[in-house]
Amino acid sequence: MTVPMEYRQASRDFDAFLIEVRDGAMLQTTNQTYTMIDAVFTIFRSRLSIRDALAFADVLPPVLRALFVSNWDVDQPLRPFEDRAVLTREVKAFRGNHNVSPDDSISVVASVLRRHVGEAAFERVLAKLPAEAADFWRA
Repeated sequence: MTVPMEYRQASRDFDAFLIEVRDGAMLQTTNQTYTMIDAVFTIFRSRLSIRDALAFADVLPPVLRALFVSNWDVDQPLRPFEDRAVLTREVKAFRGNHNVSPDDSISVVASVLRRHVGEAAFERVLAKLPAEAADFWRA
């Protein structure tokens, strides 16, 4: 079997994703962008069962999939989905002083992620998750 193209160009695709999110969030660096994406993923993942989180991860491109599951404490109790303002505060508080995520960070990541995953694949996985998960990813 040949190496799938998504793995061959994973770094290039990830860099393109970072730049698109950076520009959408009007951040200065891809380091700031990485922290924001990590925060959005972590806040979302903390509200999903392991089964649901892995189903979501399966539609992500390889590097984003790895980021989504990295540093995951699977013994942490599930958190309830909250309103967007509470979730945004959690994103902005992630890693304290090293985070400059804007108020629209979840929406920015959501809109770019939809383009990189593909709308149909994204909607298919969200349909299998709790309704609040789909609300989280509304751009």
